[in-house]
Amino acid sequence: MSTTASRIDQISLVIVPSTDQDRSIEFYEKSLGFEKRTDIPFGGDYRWVEVYPPHGTTGIALAPPRPGEEVKPVETGIALTTDDIDATHAHLQSKGVDVDAEVSRMGDPVPPMFWFRDPDGHSLMVVQQA
Repeated sequence: MSTTASRIDQISLVIVPSTDQDRSIEFYEKSLGFEKRTDIPFGGDYRWVEVYPPHGTTGIALAPPRPGEEVKPVETGIALTTDDIDATHAHLQSKGVDVDAEVSRMGDPVPPMFWFRDPDGHSLMVVQQA
């Protein structure tokens, strides 16, 4: 074990590329109930946008692609939590979100979960917290 600590003690943001930041903001706010906490211009024609779950301290930055790069749908590795997986799944379906057809139930120790896709096709997971 190292005697030198890295001093890293939390995750503040994860970055998800967005081809249309306004469309992404609308999706995260209206479909997921997130709140936009940052929306500022940077680097000329770019915007830095951050959205967060209402009680969350880790956010998602909806960033434009780098110049000359295309946004390709990816599995983000982002896992969001809920206290009622079935209600959350039904709610997202009712909002027209591209969600898995059913909640996956693999049994302990794996929590019930499902995947959904954002407007750029990026996959995020929702899991029921223990």
